[in-house]
Amino acid sequence: MTAILTNLFDGVAYGMLLFVLACGLAVTLGLMNFVNLAHGAFAMAGGYVCAVLVNRVGWPFFAALPLAFVASAVIGALLERTLYQHLYARSHLDQVLFSIGLVFMTVATVDYIMGSSRIFIKLPEILQGQFDIFGVGIGRYRLMIIVICGLLTVGLQLVLSKTRFGSRLRAAVDDPRAASGLGINVPQVFAFTFAFGCGLAGLGGALSAEILGLDPYFPLKFMIYFLIVVTVGGSSSLTGPFLASLLLGVADVAGKYYVPKLGPFVIYTIMIVILIWRPNGLFGRTATR
Repeated sequence: MTAILTNLFDGVAYGMLLFVLACGLAVTLGLMNFVNLAHGAFAMAGGYVCAVLVNRVGWPFFAALPLAFVASAVIGALLERTLYQHLYARSHLDQVLFSIGLVFMTVATVDYIMGSSRIFIKLPEILQGQFDIFGVGIGRYRLMIIVICGLLTVGLQLVLSKTRFGSRLRAAVDDPRAASGLGINVPQVFAFTFAFGCGLAGLGGALSAEILGLDPYFPLKFMIYFLIVVTVGGSSSLTGPFLASLLLGVADVAGKYYVPKLGPFVIYTIMIVILIWRPNGLFGRTATR
C-alpha cells in the first residue's frame, strides 16, 4: 500500500509538471486556434536559462525560476511579433510545418552552443531528499512542484474565467472583427497570451530539468506528451488538460514501475481508449467553425 501511495504521489507531481509544460500549448491551440509544435523549444529555453544561472553563475534556484519565465516570455513575444503573427490566418498545415522547422533550428542551435550532454540543475539542500508520512515517501522537490503547479492552475483558471482579459481573449478568438469593433486590441491580446504561454513553458522547463533532464532534443522528445495532454483533455478549456495531465502522469509512473517493459505504451493505450470514447477529448466540444 505504501508503494502504491508513493507512486501515486510521484504520478501527481509528474502530472502537474506536464500540465505546466503543456498548458501554454492548450491556450494557443484551444483558445487561439494556432498549432504551435515548437512549444517545447520555449520550455527548453527556460530550462537552459535556469541551468546556466544556477550551475554557472551561482544564482539561488528560486531566484532563477522567475528569470526562466521572463526569458521564455520575451523570446515568445519577439517571435510572435516577427514570425508567428503572419501565420494566424494560414492553414494548420502551414503552422505545423513552420513550427516543426523552428524546432529543428532550435535543436541545432542549442546543440552547437550548449553541447549535446544532458544536464541537471543543482537544487538547494532544502529540496533534496524526502520525508516519510505514515510510511509514504514524499520527495521534497516533487512536493514543491505540486504546490507551485497547483497555485498556477488555480490562478490561470481564475484569470481566463473571471477577469476582463479572459473575456477579451475569448471574444478575440470567437470573432476578431467584432472584437476590434468593440475596441479590443486583438493583436495585442494575442501577443500577450502567446508570450505568457511561452513563459509558462519556460517555467515548466526549469522545474522539469531535475526530473526529466535537459538536452537539445528536449522539444522533440516531449512534443508527443504535450500533444497527448491537449488531445486527451480537449482544447476548449484548461480543466480538460489539467485532468488529462494528472491521469497520464499517474498512469506513466505506475506503468513504468509495475510493467517496466510496457511502461511507455500505457499512456498511448489510455489515449486511444479515451479518444475512441470521446473523440473531442474529455472536456472537448464539437467544433462549430
